[in-house]
Amino acid sequence: MNKFIEKIQEPMMKIADKFNTITFLCVIRDAFFICMPIIIFGSLVTIVANFPFLNYIIGEELAADWKALLSPASNATINALSLFLCIGIGYYYARYKEVDSLYGAAVCVCAFMVLAPWWSGDVMAIDADGEQTGKIVAKAITALTTEQLGAKGMFVAMFASFGASALFCWLSKKNLQIKMPEQVPPGVAKSFASLIPAMICLVVFLVVRVLFTFTLWEDIFTFVYECVQAPLVAMGSGIGPAIVAIFFVQFFWFFGLHGQTIINSCMDPIWNTLMMENYNAYNAGDPLPYIITKPFMETFTVGLGGSGATLIVIVLIIIFAKSKQFKGIGKLALAPGIFNVNEPFIFGMPIIFNPLFIIPWIIIPIVNLLVAYYAMWFDLVPYTTGVLLPWTTPVFLSGFLATNSWQGAVLQAVQMAIDGALWLPFLLTIDKRMCREESRTIATNALNIIIAATEAKQEAGEKALAEEEQAKKKSTKKPAPKKTTAKKTTTKKKTTTKK
Repeated sequence: MNKFIEKIQEPMMKIADKFNTITFLCVIRDAFFICMPIIIFGSLVTIVANFPFLNYIIGEELAADWKALLSPASNATINALSLFLCIGIGYYYARYKEVDSLYGAAVCVCAFMVLAPWWSGDVMAIDADGEQTGKIVAKAITALTTEQLGAKGMFVAMFASFGASALFCWLSKKNLQIKMPEQVPPGVAKSFASLIPAMICLVVFLVVRVLFTFTLWEDIFTFVYECVQAPLVAMGSGIGPAIVAIFFVQFFWFFGLHGQTIINSCMDPIWNTLMMENYNAYNAGDPLPYIITKPFMETFTVGLGGSGATLIVIVLIIIFAKSKQFKGIGKLALAPGIFNVNEPFIFGMPIIFNPLFIIPWIIIPIVNLLVAYYAMWFDLVPYTTGVLLPWTTPVFLSGFLATNSWQGAVLQAVQMAIDGALWLPFLLTIDKRMCREESRTIATNALNIIIAATEAKQEAGEKALAEEEQAKKKSTKKPAPKKTTAKKTTTKKKTTTKK
């Protein structure tokens, strides 16, 4: 197993590096990061507006009024997500190409609006059943529906934004610019420098819009939705692609690569579209169409303690592990694990490059996906409502809020129980091995201490013996004879008297 991992380690690193250098995927990833706070705000407001049992607490009429008061928040956020996606794509693509990013974002939004099917006419009132009353509320209105700005327009927003930003950046680098004198303020100079590329770009998109009016679809939104978005969404809403995505997320994580960043950049356009379809159906009171959505993948896979559903693993380590290293890592990883941050556990065990963990690490998240999917398939648990929670939302709370029901929290509890049962045999086996290694380490350290103490004692004895021998040698030496000056002086005196 170790040899196999070493062989595929370098190719996997190269694949990950290629993914991280593909401009399209990097721009999509960063653009959705811009949209994330907006989506979460709209989702939290929707949760408050549709809180469980609210109609029983304050009554049907007050609950309806409360929902109507908060509905502009969802219209301005999730139902206008395509606009924010245009801003993100235009901004980051221009920045990658080292072109003025603000003007790139503005051109993308304008190109999207040029392609959009504007509606013109009179607005008529409707009754409680949705039937027109014949009363005209407003005349000669020109507007866009949230259908085009929301889920239905997401793929058009991506295509239009990439096309507009690529054309704008290419034209900007061709020096098709009006250069102003140095005395002109920088803001004015930049606007004139972007004038010609922006105008050419928008003319191209206006021509595309006009040409589509002569087709069977009449506008590009209908064409993209029927020919591109609907097939991709239908394919991405199945259990098969979700299993493949989870497998590669875990597989990349095993080699120390951020699996979500790599895989979600490919799958987020589809999963977010499915999320918005559920969100619109939920607000309209219609049946929710999809099981697989972005909140589903976040809540019932990552939301169980991070990638690999490791929160229950940390708890089991703290309870059952005898290895001091195991327990130390478990205690350190528990607090962040509650909020689905499990990097301390992944790199502390370590799980990466560790063949002992590869089977549960890859298989158990797929089991979680299957359990959650079929629990909703058999109507045991409601579908996710389309609200997107922060990924750090603790387990049980995330399941409750994502499905707007207690069954979601119970489903997470069942998943964690299954995960614990599957992880426990591996943990106990690894714990025994680590205990043996720790015992060997302790014995080796003790032996090294004894050897060191013996050597130190022997050296001390040898040193003391050497000092004793030197002292004996000094004591056996004879003292040298001493000659006094007094005797010399007396002899001199005697010799002088004789003379």
